[in-house]
Amino acid sequence: MLSKVYSAAAQGVEAVPVEVEIDIGPGGPKEFLVGLPDAAVKESLQRIRSAITNAGLRYPFHARITINLAPADMRKEGPLYDLPMALGVLAADDQLPAARLGEYLVAGELALDGRLRPFKGALLFALLARAQKKRGIVLPPENAEEAAVVEGIEVYAPETLAQAVGFLAGQAILAPVRVDVKALFEREQHAGLLDLADVKGQEHAKRALTVAAAGGHNLLMIGPPGSGKSMLAKRMPGILPPFGMEEALETTKVWSVAGKLKPHEALKFARPYRDPHHTLSYPALVGGGIDPIPGEISLAHNGVLFLDELPEFDRKAIEALRQPLEDRVITIARVAGSARFPASIMLVAAMNPCPCGHHGDPKKACKCHEFAIQRYFGRISGPLMDRIDLHVEVPHVPYEELASQQTGPSSAEVRAQVIAARAVQRERLAGSGGYCNAEMNEKQVQTFCKPDAEAKLLLKNAVDALGFSARSYGRILKVARTIADLEGAASIGAAHVSEAIQYRDFDRKKPA
Repeated sequence: MLSKVYSAAAQGVEAVPVEVEIDIGPGGPKEFLVGLPDAAVKESLQRIRSAITNAGLRYPFHARITINLAPADMRKEGPLYDLPMALGVLAADDQLPAARLGEYLVAGELALDGRLRPFKGALLFALLARAQKKRGIVLPPENAEEAAVVEGIEVYAPETLAQAVGFLAGQAILAPVRVDVKALFEREQHAGLLDLADVKGQEHAKRALTVAAAGGHNLLMIGPPGSGKSMLAKRMPGILPPFGMEEALETTKVWSVAGKLKPHEALKFARPYRDPHHTLSYPALVGGGIDPIPGEISLAHNGVLFLDELPEFDRKAIEALRQPLEDRVITIARVAGSARFPASIMLVAAMNPCPCGHHGDPKKACKCHEFAIQRYFGRISGPLMDRIDLHVEVPHVPYEELASQQTGPSSAEVRAQVIAARAVQRERLAGSGGYCNAEMNEKQVQTFCKPDAEAKLLLKNAVDALGFSARSYGRILKVARTIADLEGAASIGAAHVSEAIQYRDFDRKKPA
């Protein structure tokens, strides 16, 4: 007898349908598994045989069993096909009515005793089930909350194979899993975030953080050790606007595919903050592997990627950031296939002014030769520096400011300014798929970033004097537009352009 169970496979951050077909007939005992299965899928035959037997069900040992994973020309990976294959075998052996199987998308790994174990990409599968107009999805309990954020489908999470069979046979009742997403959003959005008011001094750097957060711009902080660069970076998530549902789903899809979601975690409610060590490899940063998985740049999607000690990172790795910083997506091609992952990030980087960290410090002498300083800065290419919108110096904080009881604006106060500026940008970019000024394309820059006459003259003089590249020119306009948005100004004035140019000051201070 022939049976069919519907499942899926993850490709990048999307799920594609997979049909699990099982045919049981005379001529056994033989088992055939076809459809480009990888090693983990091939081992499923042993797992489902033990799981079915230990669940008190009958495995057709003396029959000829053929399992096909369609489409046959797409590689199938991972143990998530255990549950659909087991249910298909039971349906083909007349132990389970096949009628209800077509109403659900099914996925999950099986333990030898029949328990269900979680898999990667449950959110993608739930979205596919809704797109296919399935009644619901059947999957392990650890994946249930993640799938339940998708409205319009029922999510069922049996703990064992026997429970799944009883439910699909109509002999047992399973309550659908439900998640109150709105309540979770309100509770989790800003939990555990650090406050900007804890940082003493550094008002210029705090202003740069505000501008960067308001427009989604990339930021580089340059200063000696202990000046507060890492403290400032860690407080960036606290001044960013809260997630919208669409952004939260986009980010959660990446984390789901990467297997980074915790058991029973429904959504990524807070913007991600990733701060990998400078020893990380090229694939760890951009993504990769035989079967491509997201790297740090995609795990930071819609959030912050902080690279401390930027020149100490592998040059090949940081130079690979060029294309995703421009296009906000990254495509990884491998022999086994290619995957496209989103990478719309705020890059926040920090570095010392020289190898010893004291170049230009009036109180501590620099011990580095000029050639060593040039070589240190030479680890960061001009094209990469071009893609960083704001360069800001972070000097040592004087004792008076460290000892002062006065505090600057809190993260909540700055966040309110950022939210107001982002609301203007969302309205401006409505329908384009963009969320902030940093995501504007060239045509949008020409349309929305028109300086007035005085600002245009100032910009012309700066470009002629400092030799800004075409890319730097466009990014100055974007930053000026953000500064104007923070002030509620409709047009870009000379003061906005002047401040934006100051944030490119490093272009002329960089050692020759």
